Amino acid sequence: MIVYAGAIMVLFVFVIMLLNAGAESKHGRSLVAQLLGAPLLIALLGLLAYFVQRLYPRSVSVHFGGFTHGTPLDIGRALFTTYLLPFEVTSILILIAIVGAIVLAWKEMD
Repeated sequence: MIVYAGAIMVLFVFVIMLLNAGAESKHGRSLVAQLLGAPLLIALLGLLAYFVQRLYPRSVSVHFGGFTHGTPLDIGRALFTTYLLPFEVTSILILIAIVGAIVLAWKEMD
């Protein structure tokens, strides 16, 4: 699974390179963003932490060695039997996204 995710990330890097985006124009930040950015970020993270702790109370601690169904054979079998349709739909969606990015980046040859 990690190798598959890594391959997808490499594909996305190639697509980004194919886009050949120009340099961004820099604009100065607004005074409001400079003054309120950090305090609002800290408040948002604090609120998020509070709600996560309230919604998901402490659970039983992990017992190492108790779960034995995570072998590569089990994952592969589940991926290509139970989850075959979502796996293939995801592959097709990624392929469509890459082809779409190539079409958008394609420049007319003079």
